[in-house]
Amino acid sequence: MDNDVSAGSTATTSTLGHLVLGLTLLAFGIGHTSVIDGVSAADSVLLAMYVGGAALFLLGLLEYRGGNGFNGTAFAGLGIFWFTWAKGAGAEVSAEAGGTFLVLFALLALSLTVAASSGLFGQGMYALLTLSLLLLAIGAFADSGGLAKAGGWVAAVSGLLAWYGATAALANWPMALGRSSRGAVAAS
Repeated sequence: MDNDVSAGSTATTSTLGHLVLGLTLLAFGIGHTSVIDGVSAADSVLLAMYVGGAALFLLGLLEYRGGNGFNGTAFAGLGIFWFTWAKGAGAEVSAEAGGTFLVLFALLALSLTVAASSGLFGQGMYALLTLSLLLLAIGAFADSGGLAKAGGWVAAVSGLLAWYGATAALANWPMALGRSSRGAVAAS
């Protein structure tokens, strides 16, 4: 790509990235909760691979190109998570291997929680993602369906926060919690 060619508006790729993340987390989380009869986490594999994986990774590269290292890291790193999770879904792996995979990406989510500069909203979204991955990991280690279900609910709430943040950016809704807003921005 020519260096003079714009990679697109960072606000645009950030908003789309949070929509993609939110929708993928919602599908993943709802699948783990068993709240909808006949819908499981395995039903979100294609969405996770192509939307959460490939599209989010591409948006991460565009964020890097646009100079936003945080969203570049978040979107590309989580895109790798979703793509890898989707490719491995249904594979015969040990509970320990699955749990370890989730713990490793919980560390990425924890780094994003600590580094999020958009305040409590963005930090809350990534903190819930971290908690979700940890609950799912512990559930895998302990073979506990209850912990997996709890992790699914936490993932769904995290997805709702990501979705709201992106929708708020599009609709110019307030994003600040407990302080005056400087304008609507996507939760990052």
